[in-house]
Amino acid sequence: MSSAAEQEAVAGERATGEGRPAAAVNGARPGAPLPVIPVRPGRPTPLGARFRVGADGVAGTNFALWAGGAEGVELCLFDEQGRESRAPLTELTHEIWHGFVPGVMPGQRYGYRVHGRWDPWTGARWNPAKLLLDPYARAVDGDFTLPAEVYGHVRDWPEQHVADTVRDDRDSAPFVPKGVVVHDDDDWSDDHRPKTPWADSVIYELHVKGFTQRHPGIPPELRGTYAGLAHPAAIEHLVRLGVTAVELLPVHQFAHEDHLLRRGLRNYWGYNSIGYFAPHAAYAATGTRGQQVGEFKRMVRALHAAGIEVILDVVYNHTAEADELGPTLSLKGIDNRGYYRLQPDARRYADYTGCGNTLHVVQPQVLRLITDSLRYWVTEMGVDGFRFDLAAALARSMHDVDMLSPFLAVIAQDPVLRRVKLIAEPWDIGSGGYQVGAFPPLWTEWNDRYRDAVRDFWRHALPDVREMGYRLSGSSDLYAWGGRRPWASVNFVTAHDGFTLRDLVSYERKHNEANGEGNRDGTDDNRSWNCGAEGETDDADILALRRRQLRNLLTTLLLSTGVPMLVAGDEMGRTQRGNNNAYCQDNELGWVDWSLLQEPAWRNLSDLTCRLIALRHRHPVLRRRAFFSGRAHSADGLRDLAWFTPQGTEMTEHDWFAPAATLGMYLSGRDIPGRDEHGARISDDSFLAVLHAGEHPVAFRLPGPPWAERYEVVVDTGREEQADAPGTLHAGGTDITVPGRTVLLLRVRP
Repeated sequence: MSSAAEQEAVAGERATGEGRPAAAVNGARPGAPLPVIPVRPGRPTPLGARFRVGADGVAGTNFALWAGGAEGVELCLFDEQGRESRAPLTELTHEIWHGFVPGVMPGQRYGYRVHGRWDPWTGARWNPAKLLLDPYARAVDGDFTLPAEVYGHVRDWPEQHVADTVRDDRDSAPFVPKGVVVHDDDDWSDDHRPKTPWADSVIYELHVKGFTQRHPGIPPELRGTYAGLAHPAAIEHLVRLGVTAVELLPVHQFAHEDHLLRRGLRNYWGYNSIGYFAPHAAYAATGTRGQQVGEFKRMVRALHAAGIEVILDVVYNHTAEADELGPTLSLKGIDNRGYYRLQPDARRYADYTGCGNTLHVVQPQVLRLITDSLRYWVTEMGVDGFRFDLAAALARSMHDVDMLSPFLAVIAQDPVLRRVKLIAEPWDIGSGGYQVGAFPPLWTEWNDRYRDAVRDFWRHALPDVREMGYRLSGSSDLYAWGGRRPWASVNFVTAHDGFTLRDLVSYERKHNEANGEGNRDGTDDNRSWNCGAEGETDDADILALRRRQLRNLLTTLLLSTGVPMLVAGDEMGRTQRGNNNAYCQDNELGWVDWSLLQEPAWRNLSDLTCRLIALRHRHPVLRRRAFFSGRAHSADGLRDLAWFTPQGTEMTEHDWFAPAATLGMYLSGRDIPGRDEHGARISDDSFLAVLHAGEHPVAFRLPGPPWAERYEVVVDTGREEQADAPGTLHAGGTDITVPGRTVLLLRVRP
């Protein structure tokens, strides 16, 4: 430490009153007696607050907290008036402080105060004036409002460059949520998990509040809640669509960032976790003193009963405590150096997430926290899988992304977790963080190369059709290694982050002014096309073209090999009015507008989506379990996959590199590898998909025998309305006219 730094640190010590009596540091009046809490030794495992009845018949709660390096831990209990009682946990086993408190029942609110050195220069940020949330709390009561008192340092210190080194001694307890003791007594014996195979899955990404807040069929008191999502009116829509899984935007307890609260906004998406075991309390209709746990479980049961799996979007890469200037809410005050990756200058945090901090997953206690949380949500909350936000940050060893990292190794051998659906967002913002196609065989991945290729194709921005060929057929260039299958690719055109599908064809520039960040937030790489006018318009031709483009994008997605993911509301034309980063728009801009289904144009789009998903479910050739070989598997020389030019000839290498806007894809239903559950060979109809992104019509010669004698039109995106089947028949070897910007799906008929 330099001499200047030494002087700053000394100034910080003096400002905090280092050396005062403990009662003053803890926020109580010096000399004031604290209520006595009887504490028995208890057990170091399991971590968290676990209600139980002891062998002597005494009911109570065992508290256990890992706090490596701490000098002491106080358990803090709060009564109905918010009055606090404290008791030191004197038992220490393998860096776990623990104790059993008789008489503490479910519903009890609690927190911890952790004692230790205040030395930010070495990464030590213990401050017992700050009440800390138990990382293992099963429920959380109260909101994070982030006044100055919840910061471990003096947030408003005049010299901001050293503000994080000056300890703040004000008590944070009145301003922070508390953990709640919950009784876990559910054995799930009446639940039946759908266990949908990956190849048969269709994922629907939704926000618990945003999906239900404006639904007219859900009672007002249930809108925006887990109970609302469990309501028959919500489930009816999911069943009608035919999706097999909902992927819920974060439902772990999260906090709102200070910069949003200052602008009168809130973190809507929830990618700012602070409680990895607790369902976010604001989504509970029944209460926040543990009732949210039961409500979440009932939601999962209701979805399972409808044949729908529940996948959670989880954020284990960082927490809501931000960087050295962020609040002290939980891990930062328990053991800052043990939980977070720090820079060589230990005052600063390593940030591979863009959110201020990164959890140090290489540390055993951090890895344990994450895997304990994952197992809890599977075994006790009933969920069926996880999508890992910025998963590359979790796969980093000391610095670089490592596919043999402790996190991936532990998941691969865990008897619970290796059986559930695991989806990686395969990148972070650090060096070498882009890892699409690199995760091990157990994992599926969000495939952003699919997203980009499909967007570029339909805005006629691809130089040729090579990229589309790979993406339509399962992205074998990315995933055909190590035993991976086509379902390793989660195909998507839109996600929560970015334009909605309707906005993708209505805006070429982001319009994020409502976020209050000067339109600087959100990506500029949208790969969108507004069809001739920016934003809303009354031009009938432009509106018709936009609807056609929506049909093209949805049809392409649902005919592609891999696992399709839709975003809630895209099937009915939801708009965010050009906002491509609506993370803080907890209002009608971010919620699904169900009134759109009353408009014929958007109802037609919804009907087409249902029809395409049903078609996918009926035809195994559209959801293959193995990659195409491109080779002949029958005596007549037909290959399982063939590509055609508009002239009706099979594509050559030259054709793949030539400029083109039209692609024909032939899928043979006779050559599907694998067998059904009875051991019989799988066979299906054969299909020809013609995708034409050009502005003007094109003549396309249908491949004749041996490919097909006749073709029947099944889907024609040039039509505003789709009947049960358009049904038009065409002879093989004849020319048909494909209108500009159209997908035709034709079934081979004998």
